[in-house]
Amino acid sequence: MEKVLKGFVPYKKEDTEKYNELRWWAGLTFGDILDRAADIHPDKEAFVDRNTRLSYGEAREKTNKLAIGLMGVGIQPLDRVLIQLPNWNEFVFAYFALQKIGAIPVLLIERYRQFEINHLISLTGATSWIAPCRYKKIDFVPIINDVRKEHPELTNVITVRGDCDQKSFSSLEGLIEAAQLTEDTMARLAELRPDPMQVAHMGPTGGTTGAPKIVPRTHNSLITGTEYCSKSWEQHSQDVNLIAGPIGHDLTFSKGFLGSLFTLGKVIFLDSTDDKEICEAIEREKVTSIIWVPTLAQRMLQYKDLDAYDLSSLKKMHSAGGASHPDLVRDVTERLNMKFYNGYGGTEGMTTITRTTDDLETICTTVGRPTCPYDTYKVIDTEGNDLPLNTQGELVLKGPGVFTGYYNNQEENEKVFTQDGFFRTGDVATIDEKCYITITGRIKEMINRGGESISATEIERLISLHPDVAAVAVVPMPDPVMGERVCAYIQPKAGARPSFDEIISFLKGQKASVLQLPERIEFIDAMPYTGAQKMDKKSLQKDIEKKLQAAE
Repeated sequence: MEKVLKGFVPYKKEDTEKYNELRWWAGLTFGDILDRAADIHPDKEAFVDRNTRLSYGEAREKTNKLAIGLMGVGIQPLDRVLIQLPNWNEFVFAYFALQKIGAIPVLLIERYRQFEINHLISLTGATSWIAPCRYKKIDFVPIINDVRKEHPELTNVITVRGDCDQKSFSSLEGLIEAAQLTEDTMARLAELRPDPMQVAHMGPTGGTTGAPKIVPRTHNSLITGTEYCSKSWEQHSQDVNLIAGPIGHDLTFSKGFLGSLFTLGKVIFLDSTDDKEICEAIEREKVTSIIWVPTLAQRMLQYKDLDAYDLSSLKKMHSAGGASHPDLVRDVTERLNMKFYNGYGGTEGMTTITRTTDDLETICTTVGRPTCPYDTYKVIDTEGNDLPLNTQGELVLKGPGVFTGYYNNQEENEKVFTQDGFFRTGDVATIDEKCYITITGRIKEMINRGGESISATEIERLISLHPDVAAVAVVPMPDPVMGERVCAYIQPKAGARPSFDEIISFLKGQKASVLQLPERIEFIDAMPYTGAQKMDKKSLQKDIEKKLQAAE
């Protein structure tokens, strides 16, 4: 590899040699993957959204044109570029065009606002941003201009769908339209093909102590992980894959979108999680497979008009991003006559899934076994010692499909990797004789709201800025639909009487996203503390659970 991105932790020499020698890494780039699909099936319909239907060949042509256009506005290899797009076909062009020129996409969900975006630009050093002009009721122009005041280094803004009426912005559609595919421009694209060991993209992940951290994934690593995951839940070329969750999430991006591309299937992009629209899309497009969080699956099954739709095309569902209740698994398999794949994973590369041959009890009680046969999973104690099978401890892993460290974050990397290079997931688990994994808890203090990992620590930091707040603790409260919701306990300063609405208004003024807004606030006279004088969050969590039970 000619140049290592500063801040990226490369694989150790001995691991690199091993993974290459054993051909655990394919030596391909994501540009190669799209080209391969277009070479094999140029006329096959590949990507469908509300506005357009595209074949693999058409997607490649638009991607190549956009890549030329991006070079024209000055985007260089290793430049970090934010992609914040809904589930639109334009995501395909944006992502793969950046791959073609060796730039590095930074995936954001469309719900991120100034707070998260400013933080991610600071972390990644991004100098360009691809975003919609408007999406639903949100005008992105003031958000973009607000962020650029904080980050003047953000020199390129490329907008999608609509006229933003901003002279300093470029239009994605305009760049594609103006580009010419000539021998010279195609030769230039070939020259810019990145090294497969280079960083392919970056994704944010929820942290235990604050705002998101950045996970860089190489072409080799992410392609290896995606290939084996798609095999594990039996994706194939006849599949019609519905992508309803945000494309910026690793679950929908790598397991759904990329998995479909690897197996030459079809992607149906739906920029909505509305039950009616999901059912209409399944019926209209003859969807065969869905990948999403348990919350969406449960909600669809409870949809009052579900039986009015022809959903007989559905064959399989992959659920991850949260615990799948046994009743949900049974409902999917019996009521919808689908195969249910229960899974576990993360942006860092951990991926497990149940298999078609597993019995119902295994699917209900475990998250399956690792998808990549070359990744090593084990459980360790608090001292870092390996634990025997069926013993509870922290789940750790290492291998060709696993990342090697958070970007530009040496302090965190020293905490989350063992001395022999295993990544500490922060999850408590057991592993049985067949390598099936059961997740029993979380070390990390995160709130899992419908598959969204939300940092309690960061919400606490924002609330603590309110002038009337003396102390704050944020805990998860159980919810039958979302799994968990955000509850804040606030101790006001003497004489102060802040209200729920005042706190929410204050957070919005701090540019907090909707994910960071508590859905319940309990005002208390004094915070509970443990004998070690640490805030006793366990007692607060028990308190809100009792209150919810009493209200039933």
